[in-house]
Amino acid sequence: MIVGIVGVPPWETMQDYLRRGAKIIDLDEPVNGFPVRDIYLPATFCRVLKRVVSNIYSLHEAGRLDMVLATVGECKCDGMRNIALRIRATSGIPIETVKNDNMVGAGYPVCRSSLPPARKMELIVSSVFAPLPRDVIVEECEPVCGFWGVPPADFSIMSLFPDRTHIYGWTRCMENKTPADLDLECVVDPGVPTVFFAQSFCQKNALAYNLAKEHGGLFVEVDKALTRSARAKIEAFLQFNIPGGGTL
Repeated sequence: MIVGIVGVPPWETMQDYLRRGAKIIDLDEPVNGFPVRDIYLPATFCRVLKRVVSNIYSLHEAGRLDMVLATVGECKCDGMRNIALRIRATSGIPIETVKNDNMVGAGYPVCRSSLPPARKMELIVSSVFAPLPRDVIVEECEPVCGFWGVPPADFSIMSLFPDRTHIYGWTRCMENKTPADLDLECVVDPGVPTVFFAQSFCQKNALAYNLAKEHGGLFVEVDKALTRSARAKIEAFLQFNIPGGGTL
């Protein structure tokens, strides 16, 4: 049985499927051989949810998806709740909606580590239903800058940040296994120059925009791929705010 997950379902629910021999795949992430088909949702819509819906239909048509376990509500977004309702009403794809209201933190050592930011993001995303690989060495560091936000559709944005970047926002909540913890999502280290990122057309842009103003950070929204303009803004912000210009 192949179960596709959306967001961060409750850990024990996913482990129960794994114990029963299911294979879990993350529908938020790109799937090799299945490019995103922009035919299911409006043009002005969250790029990650477009990918989710395209993956659901493509994998199901290919016989590589048996059911969907989708988080809705405060632990994901209202967009996914509406999408799940529509898929259930118009297709034969089994979709189970769940909420993850867990507030018992598991910690977020990867977010605070000195690992390259792109590697951090990969580890955090893959740790949703599996533990960290045993060969991964995580050492905490003092941050020189921060990245606040959700996992980007285009991971190349992470290559703009130095290794001693702390990760905040919903991505940190993912690692902490508390995706609905809005208080933790809004906390950043004071005095650390931080880029506040959200996907275009995502409700979290409101948080990112206002937190950036509150903390003197940089607000950036990106739709699909990282643009030259967004890249230039981030590079200039980091070079200006990291002591000594940073090593980017």
